[in-house]
Amino acid sequence: MKAGCRGSTDKHPPSSWAWGLATRYRFTAQIARALRAECKLNGLWNKRCIAASEVVQNMSTTARDATAAISTSGVTVPDSRLAREATELVRDTESSLLFNHSTRVYYFGSLAGKKLGLKFDPELLYIAAMFHDMGLTPQYSSKSDRFEVDGANAARAFLRQHKIAQQDIDTVWTAIALHTTPGIPQYMHPVVALLTNGVEMDVLGIAYSEFSGVDREAIVAAYPRTEHFKEDIIQAFYDGIRHKPETTFGNVKADVLADKDPKFQRLNFCSIIRGSQWKG
Repeated sequence: MKAGCRGSTDKHPPSSWAWGLATRYRFTAQIARALRAECKLNGLWNKRCIAASEVVQNMSTTARDATAAISTSGVTVPDSRLAREATELVRDTESSLLFNHSTRVYYFGSLAGKKLGLKFDPELLYIAAMFHDMGLTPQYSSKSDRFEVDGANAARAFLRQHKIAQQDIDTVWTAIALHTTPGIPQYMHPVVALLTNGVEMDVLGIAYSEFSGVDREAIVAAYPRTEHFKEDIIQAFYDGIRHKPETTFGNVKADVLADKDPKFQRLNFCSIIRGSQWKG
C-alpha cells in the first residue's frame, strides 16, 4: 500500500488501484481506514491518497454486496459473463439502495418460482431484476416514457450487445415494462410473473409470510435494506419520475407523486372521456 500512496511514482490513478485493492478485500471499510492510516504515518497526506481511501469507503457497501453472492434454498446469482457484466453496470449506475433492492428482487422472485414449481431461466430473471429500476436513474431516464419502459429499453440494449436471442430479449423487456401493472404479469411467461413477485415482496411485503425467516434474513443480510427503506424507496421513486408526472397516468406511481407533491393533480380517465371531441 505504501507504493500506491507515493503520488509522484504511482503510475495508476487512485481510482484504479484502489478499485483493485478493494475488490481483493471485498471493499471492507477497514481497507479505507488502513489507506488513510498508512498515508498519515508516512507523512503522505496528498490528494491522491485521500481520494483513493474515499473511493474505497464510498463503494464499500454496494461492491461488497455485489461480489459476495449468497446461496439460499438453492438460489444464487448466475455465474456467467452476462450476469457479471450486468451486475457491474447496474452497481456503477444505481444507488446502493436500488442496487440492493434489485438484487433482493431476484432472490425473492427465484424463491417464488421454486415454490410454484415454475421453469424459468435464472439468467433472464436476474437481468430483468437488475434492470427493472434503471429507468429511475438520470443516465437512463427519458423525457416522456414511463420509467418502466426506460428500464426495459436499457435491458434490451444490453442484451442486444451480448447477442441474446430476440425472444429472450422480448421476455425481459415485457417483464420490466409490466412490473408495476398488477393483475397481468401472473398470467404471462414465468420471468414476467416472477419479476413482479419479487418486486411485490421486497417493496410491498406481499406474500411476506410465505418466505421462510431463514431466507429473508439471509437475503437482507447480504443485500441490506436501509434503516428506513420504506420511506427511502418511495423517495427514490419520486426522484426518478417527478420530472414527467404525465407518465404516471393509469399506474401505481401516481400514488407516489400524490404522496410527495401536494400540487400534483391526477389525470382522470372519466374526465378525459367526457372532454373528448366526440359528441355522444
